Amino acid sequence: MDITFEQVGYCYQKNSPFETRALQDVSVSLDSGSYTAIIGHTGSGKSTLLQHLNALLTPTEGVVTLGDRVIKAGEKQKGLRDIRKRVGIVFQFPEAQLFEETVEKDICFGPLNFGVSEEDAKARACKVIVEVGLTEEILTRSPFELSGGQMRRVAIAGVLAMDPEVLVLDEPTAGLDPNGRHEIMEMFANLHKSKGLTTVLVTHSMEDAATYAEKVVLMKGGTVEQIATPREAFSNPDKLTELGLSVPDVVHFQRRFEQRFAVTLGKTCLTIDELVGEMVPFLGKGVAGG
Repeated sequence: MDITFEQVGYCYQKNSPFETRALQDVSVSLDSGSYTAIIGHTGSGKSTLLQHLNALLTPTEGVVTLGDRVIKAGEKQKGLRDIRKRVGIVFQFPEAQLFEETVEKDICFGPLNFGVSEEDAKARACKVIVEVGLTEEILTRSPFELSGGQMRRVAIAGVLAMDPEVLVLDEPTAGLDPNGRHEIMEMFANLHKSKGLTTVLVTHSMEDAATYAEKVVLMKGGTVEQIATPREAFSNPDKLTELGLSVPDVVHFQRRFEQRFAVTLGKTCLTIDELVGEMVPFLGKGVAGG
């Protein structure tokens, strides 16, 4: 599903003494099947932008187009349930939203509320529990008997059971250890490819943005500061530092290498393998011993 923002603005408590502007003149396109990372410092507008992706918020200025649905500022909106079915959001700590007696009931809750039959909802539960790396036997257990990592996967399965076209990930690895973060991000990458999803990752992790995204949207003060490929976005670490952001560890190491030996590698590297490939010719010339 294609998503476009055209000069979108949003104010909380508009026309009141407490009016607060969160978005200003945001224009960005997210192509169907693409993987986009949205990055920015706290308060940059990421979370407000995210909530427009399934019409939890609607613009106070501009136009948001979600597939064939056009949402214009100032127009009363009806029938948004279909959008919320097509766009699934995995919020931070989604396991906090688990509440049913069994894992199966929790996963089936969303589909049942959208008119899916009980038989089909249970079939979906069997399918998605495997997609998130768990086994069907866990469906009969209470979600509160599971480990934290298992609970998070169950919560994600509940989102996938809605069969969304768009998957929005809001800091999906928050609170996980490095191994858990890698496993979850690889799981989302596999789902993105196998299901042809449009994936939107809102993250503070520059490593995840560099590794998984095809496009990076950099937010600053409620506006879009830059739209670029990860390589373009991370080729200017000074700009990111000014905005209170870091760069991926690989990029940081590359910059230190270049400064230490007064050389310039052929490109900004986003993976260890890329960096090694770029460094080898210089190391072969004895640069490291200089």
